[in-house]
Amino acid sequence: MRIDEVQSTSKKQRIATHTHIKGLGLDANGTAIGMSAGFVGQAAAREASGLVVDMIRQKKMAGRALLLAGPPATGKTALALGISQELGSKVPFCPMVGSEVYSSEVKKTEVLMENFRRAIGLRIKENKEVYEGEVTELSPEEAESTTGGYGKSISHVVIGLKTVKGTKQLKLDPTIYDALIKEKVAVGDVIYIEANSGAVKRVGRCDAFATEYDLEAEEYVPIPKGEVHKKKEIVQDVTLHDLDAANAQPQGGQDILSLMGQMMKPRKTEITEKLRQEINKVVNRYIDEGIAELVPGVLFIDEVHMLDIECFSYLNRALESSLSPIVILATNRGICTVRGTDMTSPHGIPVDLLDRLVIVRTETYGPIEMIQILAIRAQVEEIDIDEDSLAFLGEVGQQTSLRHAIQLLSPASVVAKANGREKISKADLEEVGALYLDAKSSARLLQEQQERYIT
Repeated sequence: MRIDEVQSTSKKQRIATHTHIKGLGLDANGTAIGMSAGFVGQAAAREASGLVVDMIRQKKMAGRALLLAGPPATGKTALALGISQELGSKVPFCPMVGSEVYSSEVKKTEVLMENFRRAIGLRIKENKEVYEGEVTELSPEEAESTTGGYGKSISHVVIGLKTVKGTKQLKLDPTIYDALIKEKVAVGDVIYIEANSGAVKRVGRCDAFATEYDLEAEEYVPIPKGEVHKKKEIVQDVTLHDLDAANAQPQGGQDILSLMGQMMKPRKTEITEKLRQEINKVVNRYIDEGIAELVPGVLFIDEVHMLDIECFSYLNRALESSLSPIVILATNRGICTVRGTDMTSPHGIPVDLLDRLVIVRTETYGPIEMIQILAIRAQVEEIDIDEDSLAFLGEVGQQTSLRHAIQLLSPASVVAKANGREKISKADLEEVGALYLDAKSSARLLQEQQERYIT
């Protein structure tokens, strides 16, 4: 008898560079655990980031900025992603790269401001009155048409709603009857109607009718609990950029220009400062009235040395604003020129902005840490590798770079399978290492064979 293994049909997640990062890997006291949540080493940087997370949660960090500085491949982007994982999905996290600001359509400062607004959340609490229940009766009442003729128009609709606790009969406006028809509501469906807007939502078919047909493409839901008339608190999370974009779009009219504007693909337009000020006024009023709560999120700017002097001076101003997120910057530069000027400065950032930053340093990884990182990556990519091969790959990482060593894992796995093995051996890594050059080897070759290339 032959037994075949059935392959899982569940969708596999695409493995990215930082898929293995699940948090900062700190214990309850904020001390870094040696190897946790996908992180290895960088204890001081992780503990510093953990304190930043605590300050963000206590809302004591708004308007401040953090700089992650260190050599390439030391986990700066991973730290920023770890911070976002620790904060959870309710806190806005907006990542961008320094070079994103250079657009032909929108000003540099506008791109920065847009991302600033994306990183500030607003939690709006709204009390809604709703009528909810299973439809027991749905009868439109007709009246003579006011426009004359033989036709009749709907004057009102009588609807009966039933819940576990009781029933209620409602007399509804004819416009709500249109919404009922659009939602295809029939007797036996569970619906809810919003009292203030008249919006109708069909939740599904009542599960009392589940045995009606043998096969039906219908979602069955239980009959609602409580009274028919309920008061619900609805919490909505939006960002300030969502509010800007919603108010910046012109409302479509019936004139020819509006219709043409709707048909043509709109170019990316700037949101004016005046509009933002108006939205800020409304947001501040909502906060004062207790309707909404401000949630300062995180704006992460990678490769911050790519920004120029205009962007840096704009960042200075934006950080002092009353509505400002937590800004995390990352760079791998040492002392270099500030873009757009002749002056040199640490990390390519002007000294006046550096004064406002809390700087976290990331250290280069040692051989043991490299081997641990490679083992984690092999596990994430579902690659089988033995101890000797990992040690050899760790040596390769020390001589070249950690990124190059990680990149050799996948091709080595393909070579091993071609050679009829499941596990990667040292020979596979040597074969792949001969096929692919790292940056240092390539530079050495260029130096030696300079006369063959066009300069």
